[in-house]
Amino acid sequence: MSASILVTGGAGLIGSAVIHALNLRGQDDILVTDLLGRDAKWKNLSPLRFHDYIQADSFLDRLEENPDSLGSIRTIYHLGACSATTETDAGYLMENNFGYTKHLAHWALRRGIRFVYASSAATYGDGLQGMDDGSDRLENLRPLNAYGYSKHLFDLHAKRNGWLGKMAGIKYFNVFGPNEAHKGEMRSLVAKAYEQIQETGQVKLFRSHRPDYKDGEQVRDFVYVKDAVAMTLHLADTPSANGLFNIGTGTPRTWIDLATALFAALDRKPEIEFIDMPDHIRNQYQYHTSADVSRLKATGWSAPTLTLENSVSDYVRNYLVPGKHLGE
Repeated sequence: MSASILVTGGAGLIGSAVIHALNLRGQDDILVTDLLGRDAKWKNLSPLRFHDYIQADSFLDRLEENPDSLGSIRTIYHLGACSATTETDAGYLMENNFGYTKHLAHWALRRGIRFVYASSAATYGDGLQGMDDGSDRLENLRPLNAYGYSKHLFDLHAKRNGWLGKMAGIKYFNVFGPNEAHKGEMRSLVAKAYEQIQETGQVKLFRSHRPDYKDGEQVRDFVYVKDAVAMTLHLADTPSANGLFNIGTGTPRTWIDLATALFAALDRKPEIEFIDMPDHIRNQYQYHTSADVSRLKATGWSAPTLTLENSVSDYVRNYLVPGKHLGE
């Protein structure tokens, strides 16, 4: 048996959750690429079933040497990227996020392969241009960090070359859930605050540095990884669903809401301490994100998403407390 599905970044938070969801469908004809180093990211793959694994840094070389070596691939979930919003090496981000995606997308389109790739809500910047996932005003967006710009650059490239009508670009909002332990400081607040509670009994949240938002009342569109993956598979399965799509709940919640849900999942009384936001991220900080999911719904998506409280409860009680990965 050869692989018919390629998942790049397959050991990551969303990538491993995609593989898990495919396994639940009975599919294991999956080729996985990622960069496994010295951390424990490999543990995300351990419970999962897939056909083969190739290191991401040698994958493009293989395609260049033998473009037809993966002739059985029918669907690509391109989820691999450097996702650190604090990464300052713009050249590395351009090569890893923009250049790699451009090469793989071109290869897929020439072969009629369904191509679904991860863009990001970070492309919206401060949100003053709105968070509409249509492509009409794509050129007006101004990301606040190099990561967001590297993602935005491919969206623009795809639009200029007429690719957006042939593929699905996914703008993930604040995805959280099991299999994110390897992300370090880029883990969700749920994962980091869970450790804080175990150590100190408190959760630390950033103070607001804008007068129009009270401390802890900055809002995000938090979306559980299981819901984000269900939406992603729907788009992959719907050939007519092309262009850019927001992936979120459409219901923004405050950081206080998130912390309160975490304490509730642990059957503890909320104890929140507010701290100053570091200077180096103040000018890049998004105070309000909310996914307009009307384009997603227009493709036929109608399934409800879990509430923030139910999502946090599932994550904490079924994964963080017992120390489990998806599939275990």
